[in-house]
Amino acid sequence: MSKKNTKKKPEGEALEKKGLAADEEIKEEAKEEEEKATEEGSEEADTGDDDPKAGGKLKAKLDEVNDRLLRQMAEFENFRRRSEKEKTQMYDMGAKTVIEKILPVIDNFERGLATLTPEQKKEPFAEGIDKVYTQLMTELAGLGVTPIDALGCEFDPALHNAVMQVETDEYESGVIAQEMQKGYKYNDTVVRHSMVAVAQ
Repeated sequence: MSKKNTKKKPEGEALEKKGLAADEEIKEEAKEEEEKATEEGSEEADTGDDDPKAGGKLKAKLDEVNDRLLRQMAEFENFRRRSEKEKTQMYDMGAKTVIEKILPVIDNFERGLATLTPEQKKEPFAEGIDKVYTQLMTELAGLGVTPIDALGCEFDPALHNAVMQVETDEYESGVIAQEMQKGYKYNDTVVRHSMVAVAQ
């Protein structure tokens, strides 16, 4: 290998030294600027109380930042409440859909149990069916599903669906004399109206 390749050219060394010197100079200038900015900041902090303009600007800036922060906090709180409301609505909608599909099964349980004679109700099979029905109703009640009172109650279009009127001496006019299909509520929402006959 020749000496030419192992040693740097004088021009290259000079340029490298020049670059290092320039780099050092830039670092020194940056350091001086930083120190100057720190001193100015300290002076402004010290004299801010004495200078009404500086104090006013600082207060205005703080008010602006505080206002922006309060707005963001309010927006987040509104978003959180809206999300909670939507989540609850979606849950209730899903629960109502499931309950609506279960109600015909309950109707069939009740129809089947209603056809049994007192002797048949004492048989083990009938007792087992009755226990399953009772368990199902207990679980639904725990979820907030309750039957709507109808027989003997005053007709309420929000809860009852009148399909006919009947003549009867047992009930006054406007009172439900017969319940043909039981209605149910989920919490405070009607899932299915009671199908009833109202006394004339």
